[in-house]
Order: sequence, then C-alpha cells, then structure tokens
Amino acid sequence: MSFKSRIVLVSAVSLLILGACNSKTGNTSATGEIAATVNGTPISKSSVDQMIGQRSAMGQPDSPEARKAIINQLAMQLLVSQEAIKKNMDKMPEVADQVNLTQQSILANAFVQDYKKNNPVSDDMLKAEYDKVKAQMSGTEYKARHILVAKEADAKAIIAKLKKNAKLFDSLAKEYSTDQGSKDKGGDLGWFDPRAMVPEFGAAVAKLEKGKFTLEPVKTQFGYHVILLEDTRAKSVPAFEQIKPQLIERVQDHNIKKLVDGMMAKAKIEITASPAAAPAKKPE
Repeated sequence: MSFKSRIVLVSAVSLLILGACNSKTGNTSATGEIAATVNGTPISKSSVDQMIGQRSAMGQPDSPEARKAIINQLAMQLLVSQEAIKKNMDKMPEVADQVNLTQQSILANAFVQDYKKNNPVSDDMLKAEYDKVKAQMSGTEYKARHILVAKEADAKAIIAKLKKNAKLFDSLAKEYSTDQGSKDKGGDLGWFDPRAMVPEFGAAVAKLEKGKFTLEPVKTQFGYHVILLEDTRAKSVPAFEQIKPQLIERVQDHNIKKLVDGMMAKAKIEITASPAAAPAKKPE
C-alpha cells in the first residue's frame, strides 16, 4: 500500500469506526444516496464526498478514478472494522476510549462550524479588530547592522576602530561577529521592529540617529553588540480588504473561545484521577 493510501485510510477512520462500533454486526447507518455496499452494509455518497474534499484540500483533483479508489479504501476499512467487531475489539477499554475521543472531536468540530455559520461576524466587529491590528502594527521599523562579540573589551576595541573609520563596519562584522546569521552580510539585520528584539537591543536601536553607531557596547543575553542604524521608516499596515479573511478568523476564534470559556466556568468539572504523568514503561 502506498504512503498516500495510508494517509487516506487514516482519514477514513473518523468516518467509519464510529458507525461500526454502533452495531455488533458492523452495519453503518447511511443517509441519502448510497455509493456502494459491502456485504450488505452501505457506504454513503456523503462519506465519499468528504474524502474527496480532503483530497481536494491537498491539491488532488476530483475524478471518477479518484472516487473509485476512495470507495475501495472505504470498503477495505469497513471490512477490517467488521472483523475487529467480530473479535469484540470494540469492547476493549483502550479502543472504546479512542472511539469516544474521536466522536467527541468530530462533534466539537461540528459545533464550532455550526456556531460560525449561525453567528456571522459583523462589520463593526471587523472594524474593531482592524483597529487593533493597526495599533499593534503602528510605529517605526529600523534597518540596522550589528557586530556581536563575547567580551566587552572586544566590543570597545571595535568601537575604537569605527571612530577612526565608520566605513569599516562591514569588514569588522565579517571578521569579528559571532552572529552566524548576519556576519557574512556585514552584520546586516534587514528591517525589523525593535519590539521583536531583546529589550536592551531594541532600546539601543531606538535611541540611535541614522548613520550613527553605539558608542558603548550594548549588553544582552547573547553577548556585547555594536550597532549601526542605517535607516528608519513608518510601518505599513495592510489594507482592510487585504486581511479581511484573517480578521474574520481572528474574531471567530475570539468569540468561540469566549463562548467555551463561559461553558467551562459553568460546568461542574471534577478531576478524580491524578494529573501526574503516567510512569514510563520499562524497556523490554
């Protein structure tokens, strides 16, 4: 069996194992049009459609051949699950637990999708979220170079050389910097938001004037930095329409989290088993 076939079979578990465990005989309930039957047990067309949808999401086209292959895979999965039920494997605690978790996952996902469908995001919600994004993305970006060394004395020696000739920064970075990601580029860090850097580095960059370098070493958890600020620019914020899909997703995720947090707060949850990790199994 090919690797792709194994992926499809794993995906099919959630569609078949729940129905198989509902009946000792292995009969699955199928609503609507039937795509095939296996020993009298139906495989619904909707199950095939779901599998086709998964393949399409992976860039694989829908075709008669693809549907035939999926039906064969579902039939094989159904036959194997029926054999497992004949051996009462659906009654095994570890198997029942997995089935229960799979069922819970499918139902929880169905609930989330139903909530999104019946609670569309309003324009006011999207505008408010866009305003948050703009606030987070506002500010200044910096283009800088740095030379990172382990000792303060080495950093001071580099600064002394730069005071004599600032044009040496590129070559000094290539010779002395321990930052493997930037040394070969003359210490070039490109454009960045100082808030994304360690606090000491970001604060030092923000204080520099364009074309100037730090006259004292900047100490961080990585060592001692000599920093040269090359340029600054205002951060650009994507247009509303450009990020609207992401905004919708963010608002929906927030609303669902708020809903579930409320459900958790009202629920009576009693932890009866120790939360400690299970002891590791000894090697045989």
